Amino acid sequence: MVEQFFEAPVLNSAYEYPGRHWELDSDGQPTGKIIDSRRQARLITPIPQPQKQRSKDKGQPKLGLSTSPGVDTAEQEYDPYPIINQVRTQVDQWRGFPRKDWDVTSETARLLEYWRHHEFQNARPFFCQLEAVETLIWLTEVAPSLARSGLYHRLTDHINAANAAANPELQRIALKLATGAGKTTVMAMIIAWQTINAVRYPQSKSFTRGFLIVTPGITIKDRLRVLLPNDPNSYYVQRELVPAEYRGDLDRAEVVITNYHAFRLREKFEAARGTRALLQGRGPALQTTETDGEMIRRVMKELMGMRNILALNDEAHHCYREKPVSGAESLSKEDRDEANRNNETARLWISGLETVKRKLGIRRVVDLSATPFFLRGSGYAEGSLFPWTVSDFSLMDAIESGIVKLPRIPIADNVPGGDMPKLRNLWDHIGSRMPKGARSKGDPADPAGRMPAELLTALNALYGHYEKTFLQWEQAAIGVPPVFIIVASNTSASKMIYDYIAGFERDIEGQRRATQGAFKLFQNYDSEGRRLPRPNTLLIDSEQLESGDALDAGFREAAYMELEQFRREFQLRGGSREEADKLSDADILREVMNTVGREGRLGETVRCVVSVSMLTEGWDANTVTHILGVRAFGTQLLCEQVVGRALRRQSYEPAEDGKMRVEYADILGIPFAFTAEPVAAEARAPRKATSVYAVSPERDDREIIYPRVVGYRLELPAERLEAKFSDDCTLRLTPELVGPSITRNSAIIGERIELTMEHLEAMRPAEIEWKLTHHLLLRNFRDPDDAPKLHLFGQLRAIVGQWISGGYLRCSGETKAAQVLYPEIADRAAERIRAAISQAGGSQQQVLAIVDHSSPLGSTRAINFSTTKTTYRTDPRKCHVNAVAIDSDWEAQFCRLAEGREEVICYVKNQNLGLEVPYRTGGGVRRYIPDFLVRINDGNADPLNLVVEVKGYRGEDAIDKANTMKNFWVPGVNNLGRFGRWDFIEFRDVHEMDREFDAFLKSVRTEARR
Repeated sequence: MVEQFFEAPVLNSAYEYPGRHWELDSDGQPTGKIIDSRRQARLITPIPQPQKQRSKDKGQPKLGLSTSPGVDTAEQEYDPYPIINQVRTQVDQWRGFPRKDWDVTSETARLLEYWRHHEFQNARPFFCQLEAVETLIWLTEVAPSLARSGLYHRLTDHINAANAAANPELQRIALKLATGAGKTTVMAMIIAWQTINAVRYPQSKSFTRGFLIVTPGITIKDRLRVLLPNDPNSYYVQRELVPAEYRGDLDRAEVVITNYHAFRLREKFEAARGTRALLQGRGPALQTTETDGEMIRRVMKELMGMRNILALNDEAHHCYREKPVSGAESLSKEDRDEANRNNETARLWISGLETVKRKLGIRRVVDLSATPFFLRGSGYAEGSLFPWTVSDFSLMDAIESGIVKLPRIPIADNVPGGDMPKLRNLWDHIGSRMPKGARSKGDPADPAGRMPAELLTALNALYGHYEKTFLQWEQAAIGVPPVFIIVASNTSASKMIYDYIAGFERDIEGQRRATQGAFKLFQNYDSEGRRLPRPNTLLIDSEQLESGDALDAGFREAAYMELEQFRREFQLRGGSREEADKLSDADILREVMNTVGREGRLGETVRCVVSVSMLTEGWDANTVTHILGVRAFGTQLLCEQVVGRALRRQSYEPAEDGKMRVEYADILGIPFAFTAEPVAAEARAPRKATSVYAVSPERDDREIIYPRVVGYRLELPAERLEAKFSDDCTLRLTPELVGPSITRNSAIIGERIELTMEHLEAMRPAEIEWKLTHHLLLRNFRDPDDAPKLHLFGQLRAIVGQWISGGYLRCSGETKAAQVLYPEIADRAAERIRAAISQAGGSQQQVLAIVDHSSPLGSTRAINFSTTKTTYRTDPRKCHVNAVAIDSDWEAQFCRLAEGREEVICYVKNQNLGLEVPYRTGGGVRRYIPDFLVRINDGNADPLNLVVEVKGYRGEDAIDKANTMKNFWVPGVNNLGRFGRWDFIEFRDVHEMDREFDAFLKSVRTEARR
């Protein structure tokens, strides 16, 4: 049974009733047992648990409704699944009745028999598609005849109450179908059923031939043209969805397809402020914005005159009326910004429908979505299912029926500690080190130098598996490549990643030269630096493409070369230059995106798509095999929607047993969690703030002054280099530092794989030594004019060789020596080696600190801030400020320690003081903020200034900080001779702090007496 569980996850035919399912335990995890009945509808996220989960936390968390004041949950404590299961039971029974007892029109009966039993030449409708339409038919034609039954009243009361509470002007019904289950086919079947009956029964109010289809963007709007009866590729003909005798009736349907952006009232003409004032004169303000009627005429003039319209909302989770709440939800700025964008979309969408209802008349709105849930910030409990949902074919059902790919995500890795595999929640580990906002023209030319090590590991891990998949597809002669998707947070991050994997151009000595991308299959340049005729990697901005607005200048600049190439490709495929020039940049990119994975079209050769924000909803590429998320995912809905881009199957050819063969999509960086119940965000009362300030003039004799150091200069008079290595020069490559070297990916059922770094073993040791030397030279050994000291390369290479061969580069946990060349890690190695050179220099060299010339000194006089942290009231004889904001018990202990030593003249915590120590690590210069400054009477006329670090855990970053303090900051400041005497001490054990501090004080007094 266990072997079958992992190797044969598909239990049912996609075209038959799903009569079997994998049993799930109370935590939503498979037991390995098959149940010979249909799964009951309930909220399930088909994602496996992390294997590293601690035993006390094992199991799916029960995320119950909060009782916080931030979201009014009293009215939200409903469970729509009993209604969904009751409707499903009624439809199942009704489906089994003989035709004479169906209680529907003859036209509806003909369609049902046709959809169920016709010998389709191509794909026939899936069971889930037919069930969704059957549910709507049952509610419309059958249920009213059950008016005397209690079920009918419970059902209608439930739907009416749900709409009255959330959409008082609209009557909505939601059909939930998993991503990739074919909502377009469902919409075509609904339009056919309604139109044919409306033509045959023109007096009936149950049917209509007027349809308004609203989409979240232009991509879906364009794709849904197949719902127009006269479209050359209409589903009614192409997929044989309508019997031949009804096709004439279908031509009378009026179908309008629009994206919700069209509901925004437009300016009828643009005028500068002066022109507007001139036209207005002294009269009333000019009315230059469309009226509601003019918007209706622009968007849906075909429906004007109809009073019985059926609206179809595709991706309907974007359409809701935001609910006012008492208090504020506790959201991060990033999550709040995303919630505001979602709410703005929702308001425009639902307000547009309400306008259409008032002006034309909408009888019913049918929502179609894989995730018809309220979003975070909507005023409803996050993850609450739309209560007007009446049908549910979940992702788990779709997996067991073989309709979609199985998403495989990390369940374990070889990073010690923590419940969640590191590459499953990647952004938590790299977000603070990623570029913020739009791309800057001043970005460094080398993209790898700005990329966190964990991101490089994730890219390498997933690309290594993509290579194997690509080879398998080539051997199978599929004709198009598999597609790798990267979803980034902003244009700056997306361009950085794009340049790294695909290659980039830069000016070198006045010439434009190309650098190849890191991954061979994704490169857009050949080995000679020439652009490939067809790019392998595409950079897009989904939100801009979907709004219909022009691309912003920054993105257009970033994608300029690709746009020009695709214009040329358009001409080669038969278009004229004039036609190509008429196409906007957005038109070109939409055409490429919409044809990814399609032979003979512009996007057929694309192997990798780097996207700003989330990929377009409705994008129907079925060749996606790998997704990497490099952004924050504020909600589980966003996780499901992004993963949904990979769920469409590449092949729908059943095996000999009538079931689909299993297909997989491998996912990293998208932090799925378990959403067993809706969750309301908790609103928190603000904590009391305490003012922290310098007590002046009463305590001015306790002032501490320090130099503002911005860098260091290493003077090498003889330029004969030697290195003195110590334990602090060791760099340990571990999964904690570079990211997991082994990540196990698994779906909730099906085959598991391991993503490893095996392909990095091919790099020779001599190549590693040469490249690390090159990095060290460029980073740390330059002339005053910034030119690298190339004559030192031989000496530095010998020192690098000593460092590697001497065991100071250590690899553990299946990490590979080649990973030391990740720029972020190479910087760490370079700093360790540079520190060893500094230690060996003796009198031959001198470190000098570079002080900020515009503001050379900082002082405790400047401290003045408020904090909600716990505070420690200071002894006025020992501290210039009134209090210390405490981050740990260690810090409070050090305050007591400093105040109890007579040698201590004064001390201060370095918070809002401004003392920052520049040091190199992890891909660039960072700023280290030590914990305390202490002035000590050590017997000299000039007191000793001591920088104190209180450190519990000492990771690689702490070693870099300590090395910088001991080898650069302290000697660099002391060698300047004008900022007093300085020293540094690091406490690593709270229990030894007293003894170590006393030993230090004794040693400096002894030194002073000599």
